[in-house]
Amino acid sequence: MSTTTVQKSATADQAPAPAAPGGTRRRGERSLLGTLTSHGILTVASLIALFPIAWLVFLSLGPDKDDYLHPERIWSKMTFDNYSYVLQETNFFDWLKSSLVVSLGTTFIGVLIAATTGYAVSRMRFPGYKKFMWALLVTQMFPVAVLMVPMYQILSELQLIDTYLGLILVYCSTAVPYCAWLMKGYFDTIPFEIDEAGRVDGLSPFGTFLRLILPLARPGLAVAAFYSFITAFGEVAFATTFLLDDEKYTFAVGLQSFVSEHDAQRNLMAATAVLIAIPVSAFFYLVQKNLVTGLTAGGTKG
Repeated sequence: MSTTTVQKSATADQAPAPAAPGGTRRRGERSLLGTLTSHGILTVASLIALFPIAWLVFLSLGPDKDDYLHPERIWSKMTFDNYSYVLQETNFFDWLKSSLVVSLGTTFIGVLIAATTGYAVSRMRFPGYKKFMWALLVTQMFPVAVLMVPMYQILSELQLIDTYLGLILVYCSTAVPYCAWLMKGYFDTIPFEIDEAGRVDGLSPFGTFLRLILPLARPGLAVAAFYSFITAFGEVAFATTFLLDDEKYTFAVGLQSFVSEHDAQRNLMAATAVLIAIPVSAFFYLVQKNLVTGLTAGGTKG
């Protein structure tokens, strides 16, 4: 009796689920119209996002500075002469070196300070820790024009005008507050039991942070690094003010050399902009695997 019951039960479990009645969709299924609509919307959104890039590349192939006024004429005279001129006749590689030194320096110092700050506020309860984080947030409220003069005076007294270090410190003052909040939110998602386990094993607080917490916080570090890099790589106002030697210009400042009072070489600007996008795209490719995870996880807790 029991054997028959078991066999019947097994047969019932293996039986295929009944098909949904005609015209009725199961939960989670999309209709053909819904699928086509979603794919169509995503396709249009992708084209809108890619159009400015494609347009910039197209304009960079025009040999004349006024080709942007008549873009249809570019088809018959496309050339790579603009790229050759930028690479051979300008200080492009000096701009590249300066941009990488400033951007990577800002990324390293900014992420280091932001990570230690976020971890301290996430794990330690010292007097005024909440006010400290709010003070960091308040610094983001001041416009660049207000900060320019006091920063110039401070860097002048420290003899850091027209130096990479001075510009890196200025950019860190912009990147660190946001990254500290980001890292604090990400560290809050890491269980505190990991810290306790590290201390039981004899690790110091810094050893726990370095050996256990940082490897788990890799996505958050990737987001902070990407934000710091972009902040330094594309900034114009501070770089124009604090860099005086044209050999130390970053890309953002070097582009201004193509614009004079009565003229603008837009074809060369377009070619330079395309070349500038290469290192940024390479950096994005290196950290893109962790960007989505870091952005979403860092916002789960305050």
